[in-house]
Amino acid sequence: MSAARDNVMARVRKALGKRERDEPGFAAAEAYLAARAQGPRPALAGDLVERFMRRARDMESTVERIVDRSEIPAQIARYLQAPQLSPASSPQKSNEGVCWPEFAALDWSGAGLKIEARPTTGSDRLGITGVFCAIAETGTMVIMSSADTPTATMLLPDTHVAVVAAGRIVAGMEDAFALIRRERGELPRAVNLISGPSRTGDIEQTIVLGAHGPYRVHILVVSNC
Repeated sequence: MSAARDNVMARVRKALGKRERDEPGFAAAEAYLAARAQGPRPALAGDLVERFMRRARDMESTVERIVDRSEIPAQIARYLQAPQLSPASSPQKSNEGVCWPEFAALDWSGAGLKIEARPTTGSDRLGITGVFCAIAETGTMVIMSSADTPTATMLLPDTHVAVVAAGRIVAGMEDAFALIRRERGELPRAVNLISGPSRTGDIEQTIVLGAHGPYRVHILVVSNC
């Protein structure tokens, strides 16, 4: 990705009559790429948050909107009590799990949960993560690795609870990658685009959830996060 981008930048600099990265023409080349035209996109009417929540539900996620991140433990505890699982699936239901470091200080024990800020293992049934941004058009969440959330923490257990800041819901995929470039400068080691629970239709074209990852995805959209 980096080599391909450098090649594009070199061609743009050449077209602008500049050769070296530190010459004034480099900033002009960056501006030229940033202003490039995008392909046709559907017009999104209405509120982006409501659009994202509706599309996420279309993807078989469950979604709830809350005001403040302090509500997260109690809302997750209530969610975990709701599902009526079959006897074969009952081991998936657990009040114990893992979370990203950014949620370690929340009052998990007060909500009756045992949540640890550590990478997940094969025995974990519940995983709680943050989200870099979310895409209203498709109901997709963008989750990326970082120094605090290495790739190993992103192998999600049976139940994935994702915390989405309402202010970081963008219109489309193009906006999500523009936000990554603006805030990160370059793509991290892992970028995951998640649209609902894991599924497959490989066998007799029958959709089966939980084939390659979480059986269920619950999204908390937080207004003040």
